[in-house]
Amino acid sequence: MASVRFMVTPTKIDDIPGLSDTSPDLSSRSSSRVRFSSRESVPETSRSEGVSDFSRVTTSLATEAAEPTPEKTAHPHTNGAEDVSQTSITGEQYQLLDPGLKKDPHAYLNNTNYEDGDEFFDKNLALFEEEMDTRPKVSSLLNRMANYTNLMQGAREHEEAENVPPGKKKPTKSPRMGTFMGVYLPCLQNIFGVILFLRLTWVVGTAGVLQAFAIVLICCCCTMLTAISMSAIATNGVVPAGGSYFMISRALGPEFGGAVGLCFYLGTTFAAAMYILGAIEIFLMYIAPEAAIFHSEDPLKEPAAMLNNMRVYGSAFLILMVLVVFVGVRYVNKFASLFLACVIVSILAIYAGAIKSSFAPPSFTVCMLGNRTLSKHNLGVCAKTQERDNVTTTTGLWAAFCNSSDRLNASCDEYFHHNNVTEIQGIPGLASGIITENLWGNYLMKGEILEKPSMHSADVVGALNQQYVLADITTSFTLLVGIFFPSVTGIMAGSNRSGDLKDAQKSIPIGTILAILTTSFVYLSNVVLFGACVEGVVLRDKFGDAVQGNLVVGTLSWPSPWVIVIGSFFSTCGAGLQSLTGAPRLLQAIAKDNIIPFLRVFGSGKANGEPTWALLLTAGIAELGILIASLDMVAPILSMFFLMCYLFVNLACALQTLLRTPNWRPRFRYYHWALSFMGMSICVALMFISSWYYAIIAMVIAGMIYKYIEFQGAEKEWGDGIRGLSLSAARFALLRLEEGPPHTKNWRPQLLVLLKLDEDLHVKHPRLLTFASQLKAGKGLTIVGSVMVGNFLECYSEALAAEQTIKHLMESERVKGFCQIVVAAKVREGISHLIQSCGLGGMKHNTVVMGWPNAWRQSEDARAWKTFIGTVRVTTAAHLALLVSKNVTFFPANAEPFPEGNIDVWWIVHDGGMLMLLPFLLKQHKVWRKCNIRIFTVAQLEDNSIQMKKDLATFLYHLRIEAEVEVVEMHDSDISAYTYERTLMMEQRSQMLRQMRLSKTERDREVSGAGSNRGRRGPGPPAALPFSDPPSSQAQLVKDRNSMLRLTSIGSDDDEETETYQEKVHMTWTKDKYMASRGQKPKALEGFQDLLNMRPDQSNVRRMHTAVKLNEVIVNKSHEAKLVLLNMPGPPRNPDGDENYMEFLEVLTEGLERVLLVRGGGSEVITIYS
Repeated sequence: MASVRFMVTPTKIDDIPGLSDTSPDLSSRSSSRVRFSSRESVPETSRSEGVSDFSRVTTSLATEAAEPTPEKTAHPHTNGAEDVSQTSITGEQYQLLDPGLKKDPHAYLNNTNYEDGDEFFDKNLALFEEEMDTRPKVSSLLNRMANYTNLMQGAREHEEAENVPPGKKKPTKSPRMGTFMGVYLPCLQNIFGVILFLRLTWVVGTAGVLQAFAIVLICCCCTMLTAISMSAIATNGVVPAGGSYFMISRALGPEFGGAVGLCFYLGTTFAAAMYILGAIEIFLMYIAPEAAIFHSEDPLKEPAAMLNNMRVYGSAFLILMVLVVFVGVRYVNKFASLFLACVIVSILAIYAGAIKSSFAPPSFTVCMLGNRTLSKHNLGVCAKTQERDNVTTTTGLWAAFCNSSDRLNASCDEYFHHNNVTEIQGIPGLASGIITENLWGNYLMKGEILEKPSMHSADVVGALNQQYVLADITTSFTLLVGIFFPSVTGIMAGSNRSGDLKDAQKSIPIGTILAILTTSFVYLSNVVLFGACVEGVVLRDKFGDAVQGNLVVGTLSWPSPWVIVIGSFFSTCGAGLQSLTGAPRLLQAIAKDNIIPFLRVFGSGKANGEPTWALLLTAGIAELGILIASLDMVAPILSMFFLMCYLFVNLACALQTLLRTPNWRPRFRYYHWALSFMGMSICVALMFISSWYYAIIAMVIAGMIYKYIEFQGAEKEWGDGIRGLSLSAARFALLRLEEGPPHTKNWRPQLLVLLKLDEDLHVKHPRLLTFASQLKAGKGLTIVGSVMVGNFLECYSEALAAEQTIKHLMESERVKGFCQIVVAAKVREGISHLIQSCGLGGMKHNTVVMGWPNAWRQSEDARAWKTFIGTVRVTTAAHLALLVSKNVTFFPANAEPFPEGNIDVWWIVHDGGMLMLLPFLLKQHKVWRKCNIRIFTVAQLEDNSIQMKKDLATFLYHLRIEAEVEVVEMHDSDISAYTYERTLMMEQRSQMLRQMRLSKTERDREVSGAGSNRGRRGPGPPAALPFSDPPSSQAQLVKDRNSMLRLTSIGSDDDEETETYQEKVHMTWTKDKYMASRGQKPKALEGFQDLLNMRPDQSNVRRMHTAVKLNEVIVNKSHEAKLVLLNMPGPPRNPDGDENYMEFLEVLTEGLERVLLVRGGGSEVITIYS
């Protein structure tokens, strides 16, 4: 290769007149400019596609050499120093210099066919003639396949740093608690609760030993599996205070964490209400029944009066407990050991009583009338009559069933008359074998009498009497599950104290699992003991009416029932205080995470950090539970919230295990994703088994919180498992999409929107993105791309800023998609990179959306429309559809719906059905919803327009598209003088620009030659060289050169090719070369004179005729349309006709307000099949 010499002269772009305000088609920044000139030839392989005519005759190579002549091609290395400008002049330049020479083939390569008389080309469709083989006329398409039946279906078919200053961090005490004191005992205290003492005997009596055992076993299995999952999560790194909320939020993300955290908070708050109601029930039923405020003489209204008592006393208890918590949590913690001691003593009393009952059962008799259980309230003697002083007298029972009469011949209840009164032992004992009767369930309806099935009874009904023990609620297996489940909650107590443990990752799994095993053994053994020791009717007696109003579990205990009564009362009070202490802190932790904006106020509290506002909110919510007043109704509510919390703990562990995230390395090894899924399934089953409507309500609440955090909450990135799940799901979906091309039925436009940025990195035409959002209506893929000119290493920060600008615009326009900024040396290359590389796998764009280069005729920079045509060519080569919006600033915003109007489709050639699909998609958006679709097609002289209209209507009917159909006839007509004149003006303008570029070259040589010779003389006054002009002429020459530079930059490829360089290179001239180049000036002047005598090319005349005729018809029919869609003809195969192509498109769309030029990708996009 011959050597190349360069002279480098730095030049600012602002120093060149006419170029300081230029901007390429997409984002570009003002920068310095570089010009290369060389004395040596460059091999032809360095020539690119876009070299202009100007670069073929000038000595400025613009980093690329002109294409050599055939002689030079045969000997590429011969005479390498020969001047390129004298040997590389193409035929078109020779036309300018010598009009007698033969014409070079025109840009439109098929014009010779028409001139030879080929009838394939039509004057009315000349713009599309080069593509008729792949894009047939509509008339021929409809003629061949009117019903669209033969068309191919789918042709290609860490936790975020808090940044707390070190000085503000409080010194922390070293943790001292071990597994037993820090995890095991707190879990025992939280798990054992009011249900064990108040409802477990009733559950066993109602469901039977077997079903009650199943209920307890299912609930314990649920908590055990959850504890295994929780242990894995808790040992996968440090778990600060926050317990389950912290684990779920960091494992599943802020949305799930916030939703489940609030559910857990609500569950803990309702648990406080349940414990308070349990304490009040113990107080009013078993400790001080006379303290009741409300009473009712009607036994049927007595439960309602008791509920009112519960509300009054419960509210008073709640206020008292809130005051205790407000004064100081340290008092609650001090009494925690006392409350735990009460629980343990009470449980031991139950086991002691069961053992004692095997050889010395306690004496608690039950009065039975037939097989019906009688209440011992206000019942003196369990008999109809009694002997007193050898006189038979009636008893209170007689008066109750015989209308308060004490006469022996009084009219009594029929059932009372036919059945005897007997007494049975309420606690037969462990050795009695009563378990055989208690194995099976005995579910009752509300108001039914408790009966002993094994006892004889007369077959009469009798009247309902207040002395019977009645069922207060309708029972079922599902109800019992919901009521019992709160008794197994509380397994999170150990994880909540992780900050106080010596070795949390060791203590939490061991302590929690041991606590669950202990409590499960106690519950399961108590189920068996209750069924083996206590009479069935007593077990079903919820409030102990049959045993003189004693607590049923207390009748079994030893040494006294009061051990259970007092112990259960204090344990429930302590559990209520624990809940009122923990719930506000959980809410405070959620509020401090700042993921739910309206909870921020609850993140603050007293100076010592106590959550005062959160405590008040907790008290208010707990009051709602107390106003419900029924323990049996509150228990299923908090069951829902705890079950949802446990469900997501299992889900978090299962997801982390299945996704195998690198950070998932728990020290607890005894877990498996199958166990987590089993626990999750049990949680869902228990939710719907216990109360399907409560389950739906809880899920709706969690869903609303989730969506609120997603749209309004603060953004948090915690490396959660949902992000990993999304990545895995996306990978799976992308691999599925790679299996084959999409079917026509699944085709939808996946957009690549090319935006242009100004020098301040603002989007020049935001309405282009608005239109894309209207076309997509939130569906499919949208990629917004832009190109920045420069070096990536230097423009990286600007690229990030541009990306943020576009993302903000996408958010404001509600466009769901991605943003891609490419930094490239040239705009055309950047766009090509975007079109080739955007997307991933099967999720790639199939449609490119761009704007029309407005005012391209008046622009001093030709790069805009040259880049536009280059993009069209690249899109066509990639087999992508193309949408070009003209007058995009007039397109409607999303808040400007059209009340009426038409969307007109001009279907000229068939290119896959894009023109049919686009208006249908636009009408899905509210802006275009009320517009009507009108479809126009063009009929030629040989076409049957009536049949075309019928076929088109049938076609649209099968496509299920509602549209008006009209066939426009375009008969052959002579080419008008206007068309001829406009074509002539177009070609003269193109030739004149070429001559300007030639003249610019000559003047450049003069100035550079003069400057180089003066430089060789050295200092001193300039000498008058034989080939130099006078000083005044030189000044005028420089002025003319600058003016000419402004004009010739309109079509200069040289400017485009060197736009990213920051220096200018001038060639060193010799006198001989300068004189040789001046010898061609007369020829150039002759070329300007030829402009007045030139005749337009017939191919261009035909194309102009097509554009003018179509424009007349379109404007006549669609001048009031809200949007006009029409086929976009392809660019010429020869780049020399690019400027004429732009002129044809301009003429085609003149007089239309909103135009969308559509070019299909070569495949069918719409089908008649389902």
